Amino acid sequence: MSARPSRRSLLIAAALATVSAPLAAGTARAAARTPKVLVIGLDGALLDRIRDADAPHLDDLMASGLTAASSIYSDPLAPTLSGPGWSTIITGAWPDKHLVKDNAFTGNDFTRYPDFLTRIETAKPALSTYAVASWAPITTTIFSSKVDTRISTPSAEYDTGTTSRAVAELGSGNRDALFVHLDNIDHAGHSDGAASSQYLAAIHDADAQVGRIVAAVKARPTYASEDWLIMVTADHGHTDAGGHGGNSAPERQTFLIATGGGITAGSTRHDIKMPDVAASALAHLGIPIDTSWNLDGRPLQQPAPDAFDALRPQLTARVDETGIGAAVLGFTHTPPAGWNVVNTAMGTGGVTEWRGWSFTTDEFWTASERGQGRENNVRARNVFAVADGDEWADKSYSGTFDSTLVTPAWPVKGGSTAVLRYTTYYRQEAPQKGEVLVAYDDGTPVPVKSYTSDTSSRTENITLQVPQGATTARVRFRYTGGNNWFWTVDAVSLTAS
Repeated sequence: MSARPSRRSLLIAAALATVSAPLAAGTARAAARTPKVLVIGLDGALLDRIRDADAPHLDDLMASGLTAASSIYSDPLAPTLSGPGWSTIITGAWPDKHLVKDNAFTGNDFTRYPDFLTRIETAKPALSTYAVASWAPITTTIFSSKVDTRISTPSAEYDTGTTSRAVAELGSGNRDALFVHLDNIDHAGHSDGAASSQYLAAIHDADAQVGRIVAAVKARPTYASEDWLIMVTADHGHTDAGGHGGNSAPERQTFLIATGGGITAGSTRHDIKMPDVAASALAHLGIPIDTSWNLDGRPLQQPAPDAFDALRPQLTARVDETGIGAAVLGFTHTPPAGWNVVNTAMGTGGVTEWRGWSFTTDEFWTASERGQGRENNVRARNVFAVADGDEWADKSYSGTFDSTLVTPAWPVKGGSTAVLRYTTYYRQEAPQKGEVLVAYDDGTPVPVKSYTSDTSSRTENITLQVPQGATTARVRFRYTGGNNWFWTVDAVSLTAS
């Protein structure tokens, strides 16, 4: 005969049932909300100038969501032009994949790297897609004919017409994913420069248009049952005097403002890159990123910080460098916990910031010397490791650059395989050399990869054959050379099978 439940246990069960009922109902309601995506592109907009301008609607979006300053490439990967910029944002891939190098789109590979609305149509044909742009090539060339509706606003209407069309569509239509492009900030940048009052006025006008578009979203009769991810971004920046296409920091500046979709209000991110816009739109609509697509974008909903990113609070200002702003915090020689930098064979003297492996950011490192390719370290995110013999040798030194970055001892399974992954970018000048070595159970390091020629930014995947009986593996990245070039490493992981 089973024991009868006590009165206390019955009361607890009843209380739990009472609490869980509204929770379950709330969960069901949340799950029933229909995901929708709106991407607004502000051509040529600078985040710093948005903050300076009278832009209450963009300010509200930043306060209710996340803000992420970011940066793009420069020649020879691609100049900072609208063609490669919007292609990168809309396809989720960098220019070395989509192959757009200018505003003529010659040689593009949109067949292999289609726009995110086309990917939505392919994965979920029942969803409805819409794109409207003030710059015609966006809707005639980047977005494909698979998109349900593509509109190039007549030049006489410009951003006013684009905004009115977007507002009308949001009010009367039932689209699942929309892209809206506004162009006048870029026009003001070319005409008057980013330091001008006219540029600020153009931001103010665009802000009002963004406000109308967002208000149209919130005025939808079905808004309460919808889960809108709204993203605002730019394709490039502008110089103070006006113009873009070069490798200066303002020209390379982009950003993402995002709200909705469970994003934490008022948050700041340092790990977001512009290909993430397309990936985030797909993820929000429940479309998994297929590895065969070979995208560079990562959904903002799925951050993947690495050990180097945790060093951001430790970054300090310049010591010997003169081209870097005095207020920019951007380097440290202190490795993350469990990591080590071995400089026992390192030469003496040289520029302090780059004496041995350093941990730095794009903003800091690229400012050390522009026009030498540092800007194209595009697949590193947030804080990354760099060995830069060229910059180290800009101050009196003796000996050679010989520094080794060592990972923690990671678990492996003897007799099986493990995959070493990392992003890297390497520029070569003899006698410089980059070596990747692996030591099992702290035994003799064995070379698994060497760099002796230029290697563009990429993600490496190296399959390791783990010796029988081995239980741990340490990876070493050794750079040797002198007044040569550089090597970057980021997002290092070792996954045992």
